[in-house]
Amino acid sequence: MKILIEGETYPIDILEEIFDDARFYSQNSYEATITTVGYYHSLSNNQLVYMLPKVFMSSTDKELTIFGINKNELLHIDVTDTFKHDSKYQWIRQLIIYFYNSLREFQKRNNESILLHKSNHYLLQSNISSQEYTYLDLLLTFINFYKKNKNLILYRHIQSSSKSAKKTSWSKTISKKLPLINNMGQPIYNQFINKNKLIDKQEELLVYFFSILQYLNKEHSLNISIDKSYKVIQGSAFESLKLNGLNKLKKIKYRYFSDVYRSMYRLCELYFSKSDWGSKYKNSKEFITIDNYNIVFEDMIDKLFSKNSIESDFENTEGLSLKDLKNHPDGKIIDHIYSDKSLIDNSNIFYIGDSKYYKPYGKAGKSSQFKQFTYAKNVIQFNIDILNQKNKLPNNLRYRDDITEGYNITPNFFIYGYIDDYHNFDDALLEPKSDVPISSSHFSDRLFDRDTLFIHEYKINFLFVLKSYTSKNEHDIQAFRDATKRLFREKFINFFNSPDQSGFFIIKKDFETVDELIKHVNCNFRKLNGKCISIDNSLLIAKPLELATKEDEIDQYFFS
Repeated sequence: MKILIEGETYPIDILEEIFDDARFYSQNSYEATITTVGYYHSLSNNQLVYMLPKVFMSSTDKELTIFGINKNELLHIDVTDTFKHDSKYQWIRQLIIYFYNSLREFQKRNNESILLHKSNHYLLQSNISSQEYTYLDLLLTFINFYKKNKNLILYRHIQSSSKSAKKTSWSKTISKKLPLINNMGQPIYNQFINKNKLIDKQEELLVYFFSILQYLNKEHSLNISIDKSYKVIQGSAFESLKLNGLNKLKKIKYRYFSDVYRSMYRLCELYFSKSDWGSKYKNSKEFITIDNYNIVFEDMIDKLFSKNSIESDFENTEGLSLKDLKNHPDGKIIDHIYSDKSLIDNSNIFYIGDSKYYKPYGKAGKSSQFKQFTYAKNVIQFNIDILNQKNKLPNNLRYRDDITEGYNITPNFFIYGYIDDYHNFDDALLEPKSDVPISSSHFSDRLFDRDTLFIHEYKINFLFVLKSYTSKNEHDIQAFRDATKRLFREKFINFFNSPDQSGFFIIKKDFETVDELIKHVNCNFRKLNGKCISIDNSLLIAKPLELATKEDEIDQYFFS
């Protein structure tokens, strides 16, 4: 097995030996740069290759990977023993499956032509030839075999169980076995105690096969539905089975004559084997790759952060196009957008984000910052156009205050993928990259101006995103979304509650009536333009830090 990293250079002669063609890299003299991300398996020249995203490079050393070894050492990973069972290789088993599934998921959710794809669903035979297979090959073969033969296997299992019910000792069965109760309240027994016990020669192999399948199903969250009538070995008993499974199989080797059971036996043999060698039906290659993996990363983050949020905001609102929020007339496309509680009151505002797919030491430059500010201005204008058409914004959204003509603060964020611990797939590890956001303004002393914008930057565990992308546990993902929205909002609130960071003191001035507030704003409009916004009978006034007085410190308004 070989592991290459996207964006890294390698000797051209090595890459020509690995790949059948040059579609996966770009050549420059005697070196070449990997341009794709994905999975490649050639049976003709016996090459197993994973082209991992560039986030797998170290943030401290440009030649080092997150695995703690040089990128060139990954070209020749020498695992002397199989990594199917050893706990220290659990991370690579998870990575292979989640990575492969993420490309499949992206293929389902998007235009399939974006991916270079060729897949042959072959079946492994036995462990007696010189063809190396991957853990992914074995897992996919188990799944494909089960899906193809599950009805036949279940039928024969039921048939065998029915035979064992002959000459049943019903007195012992009723006293010692618990029945199932149907809708009519009638007991149904699926376990029997026989007077003359019949030996089920198929049962032992079924137990091994379904124990392995159940283990794979649980370890990799495959969501395979397995009939509960099969017995399975689990927990510490299964760990013991991994060690002596081959010996147990040898004892039952000659019991099976049908093709289905012989194939099942061979799959169990491959799983318990201490080597990673086998033969395959087809002599070809399989690969699924993509040239611009940043699109996949954007889709992974979007599914994790903002699934269905826009649809609910504009539900049953006449004349509004959801596409206008993501796809702008100037050709720009927003990565992530969702509505949440405003920073200043109980109204809602859109939070706008952009995924940053860089190497670990990379950071958004001036171009990315400018694009994000343009995204925000486009969304603001979209909502102002609705107001100008005398339409009411849906879901309590608030952008411009009619009384002060001040604009609500529009939160923006960048999110970067990173890996600190290549074993950790379960923790988001979402945290700010800095306390002070990137800012842009036309008038530096006007906080409530439409051109005054801020971007907070965050980083998130790439492996958590990778696993969550294909997870079926919507409850956990929704809990993550809710917690993330709170974090983003609280981060902005803490920033504006700290004048030393934001550069503004926010002061609340109360009025007895709205009419008095309006009169005050009209009389001082030039002084207050872009510097205030109204909330009920009060004004929030933002004063630059250098103009604030001691009295302002006493009257400072704290966001909540």
